[in-house]
Amino acid sequence: MHNLVILAGNVGATPEARTTQGGTCITHFSLATSRPKRDSNGKIVRDDNNRRLEDTEWHRITCFNGVGKTVEQYVDKGMKVMVRGRIHYTRWTDNENIERYGVEIIADEVTFLTRAKANDNAGGGHEPEDDEIPF
Repeated sequence: MHNLVILAGNVGATPEARTTQGGTCITHFSLATSRPKRDSNGKIVRDDNNRRLEDTEWHRITCFNGVGKTVEQYVDKGMKVMVRGRIHYTRWTDNENIERYGVEIIADEVTFLTRAKANDNAGGGHEPEDDEIPF
């Protein structure tokens, strides 16, 4: 049996990265996925302009080390990415002695489906404007 999750969606906010005392890079970001909203008969629900309505779900994505560093460096809010990884459930007791539960996706791979943000450390060049392209 495998624990495999593949999600494609939009990054909800700029990824947040930290490094543990042991040197492990951990990067978190939120990912929005959507699917058509359906009525009790299974038909897709549409608005007054005949546009399909959607339900959006938010997923917490966690990346480690190399994947985490790449995500921190190149991923930004609004980008479309595909995440391949596994689902991970956690359970803990908070300061008020209440048992809490959480779920996250541990990413093994993050594939960019739209252009990555510019890396400020890479060469200092700029992308040409449309009117600068000589053809």
